[in-house]
Parts: sequence; C-alpha cells; structure tokens
Amino acid sequence: MRRLTLLLAPALLLAGPAWSQDHAAHDPHAHHHAEPAPSPAAGADPHAGHDMGASAAVAPNRPPPVAAGSGPAHAADLYFDPAEMARARDKLRAENGDVRTTALIVDRLEAGFGEGEATWLWDVQGWTGGDINRAWLKTEGEGGVDGGLDEAEVQLLYGRAVTPFWDVQLGVRHDVVRGGDDLSHLAFGVQGLAPHWWEVDAAGFLSQDGDLTARVEAEYDQRITQRLILQPRLELEASARDVPARALAAGFSHAAAGLRLRYEFAPEFAPYAGVEWHGAVGGTADLIEAAGGEADDVRLVIGLKAWM
Repeated sequence: MRRLTLLLAPALLLAGPAWSQDHAAHDPHAHHHAEPAPSPAAGADPHAGHDMGASAAVAPNRPPPVAAGSGPAHAADLYFDPAEMARARDKLRAENGDVRTTALIVDRLEAGFGEGEATWLWDVQGWTGGDINRAWLKTEGEGGVDGGLDEAEVQLLYGRAVTPFWDVQLGVRHDVVRGGDDLSHLAFGVQGLAPHWWEVDAAGFLSQDGDLTARVEAEYDQRITQRLILQPRLELEASARDVPARALAAGFSHAAAGLRLRYEFAPEFAPYAGVEWHGAVGGTADLIEAAGGEADDVRLVIGLKAWM
C-alpha cells in the first residue's frame, strides 16, 4: 500500500486542488461536515446554471456522409429480388391511396300519385375510377303508368377532384323526348358536399342548337335514428333564353321540393315514402297554362334508394 501511494504521489500533486474537491464530493463521510445547500427561491428557474449549449456540441448537425446515398433507393433491393420488391411496393401503393372503385347508385326509383295520372321515374348515377379521376354515368327519366316513357336523358362525364369535397365534370348529355326530336348537349358542372352536409349537383348544358340551360339539385340526409332518415330535396332549372320548341321561357323554368322518409334495412337497400311539389315557374308556367296544361302538381311518392 505504501509503495502504491509513492507511485501515485506525482499524479496527485499534478491534479492539485481540483482532485481534492472532486474526491471530497464523493467522500462518504463528507455529508457529516458539509453545510446544507440552500433551497431554491420560489419561482426560480430550475434550469438556471445549466449550459444548454454544451449538449449540442456533443452531437453536431453534420450532413450525411457521401456514401449514404451511393446505394439503391430501397435498401431491401440489396437482399431481395428488385423486381419482386417493385411489385410489392406497387401493391402497397394501390391499397393505400391509389384505389380504383366502381359504384352504381339508384338515388330514386319511385312512383308518384296525384290528381292526374300516376307516374314513375328513375334517377341513377355511377362512376368508376380513383379518388382524383373518374368516369361518370348519370341517367334519369320519367313517364306515366299508362302512357309509357315521356322523356329520358343520359350523361357521360369525366370528373376530376379539385378539392377533398368537390369534383368538376365535363362531358355530353343526350335527351330522348316522346313526340319530339332527340337533343344532344355539352355538359359541364360541379358535384360535391356543401356546408352543413348538403349534397349538391350543379350543371350547365349547351345544346346542339345553341340553347344554354342549367340545373341545380341539392339533398340532405337528416338521421332520426341509425336506420330512419328524413331527406329534404330541392331542384331548380333555368334557361338563358326563350326556347319555344321546348316550352321554355328565359329565367327560372322549373322547380321541385320534396321530403322523403326512408328506412335502411341495409345501407344498400332503403325503401321510402314522401311528398313532393314540382312544377313550372315564371314565364315557362305561363306558356304551359296558355297551352291548357297544369303548371304544377303535388304528389305522394313511394320508392327505393339502393346502391351496388
């Protein structure tokens, strides 16, 4: 022990007071003689006295070494077949953001009963594509139970999402009218979800004869229970100019407002019943009444909403 002390003596002398202070801090008997440390004042910063820059100097923010970017873009390609890994990444991408879907929605398939002849109609739309680009099909038509089809239309559209809730659409529309000539249009519009959860479909139509018309449809699902849903629905049509051949006057031409109460046995199958007012307005109503027709009507409706 004495020989060890003699060997360490020069080092202890070089260390000087600093070693003595550090050693004293670890002396198991030091606490018997040390003065108690003053308690921090109320409101004092608990981090005061700590050099926050010291730790930053330990791990400087240096750029990655050049060799870090010399390998393949995907490290797994070093150990597995790159072609297999590429197929796996494509599948992952498709399942998590590049999904292709196809749907067909029967929004209204119904019969109506009022003062005149019982009527029937369909209102169907569907799409195929992804979240951004879609091909749309829209068709609707109506007729009398005893008289057959009165009119029908079909639209083929390209739709592109411009915001999370809105698509712009462009395509063609073709009309078939009983007792009249078929008519084709350029169709353009927007479709999406408006504030307060109103589903809106607004479109303009430029016919082959140069007539410009427009139509806006809006509906809202008010859930009474998880299965019972009350749906108000509004529709408004307008024409940019008089079109005597179609009994249209410039301005607002037709309107409809209805309430439908449906019960969802399943989301894909929901029968409903309701009431709807529809008719001509403005100058168009005057044209219809001048020809001896009824400008408006209130009907009880029963029908089915479904999708697949």
